[in-house]
Amino acid sequence: MLEINHITKLYGSQRALDDVSFAVKPGEIVGLLGPNGAGKSTLMKIITCFIPPSEGDAKVCGYSIFDEPQKVCSCIGYLPEHNPLYTEMYIPEFLQFIADIHKVKNSRQRVDEMIQLTGLSPELGKKIGALSKGYRQRVGLAQAMIHDPQVLILDEPTTGLDPNQLEEIRKVIRNAGKNKIILLSTHIMQEVEAMCSRAVIINHGRIVADNTIDQL
Repeated sequence: MLEINHITKLYGSQRALDDVSFAVKPGEIVGLLGPNGAGKSTLMKIITCFIPPSEGDAKVCGYSIFDEPQKVCSCIGYLPEHNPLYTEMYIPEFLQFIADIHKVKNSRQRVDEMIQLTGLSPELGKKIGALSKGYRQRVGLAQAMIHDPQVLILDEPTTGLDPNQLEEIRKVIRNAGKNKIILLSTHIMQEVEAMCSRAVIINHGRIVADNTIDQL
């Protein structure tokens, strides 16, 4: 389970998040939907132990972000909003580097699998710095999934993709969501409708709706 329990985040007097609570079960793809500045990225940074909450707690696969942050991080694959990549590396070199950090078994085979899964094969001769924004997003998704995490946290994963790439990446995410917990953020309702079974709508740091796509 991914459990968010009464998370509040303050920046001075500003409440970026205000008493946010919900849970996500395995096999569920939940869209965190809201306008820019609603608090979506802040919540994802808290779940991934990048920043602490002011109040509340979160548990990932039973591990608290306060008590066992390293175990939390080992369970998570994270694609941030601003995709951090080593632009001087080639794609296989970068993915091998990430696989080695996670101590992935049969890492070369896993790198090849991720290249195929995310459709990176046509660009293998280029350094990451020479890739289009869409292909950089694919590299970011591949690094998030390479250690086969139980939980995927994806912050606007389809940003910059053309229509063909968009459908391919949606398919990858939907397939991954069959046996993983996936939380993805977007401000585009069509993206939630295309990939998610449920949406949590957040505005001004508060949850204003949490229901299945059909019900919403």
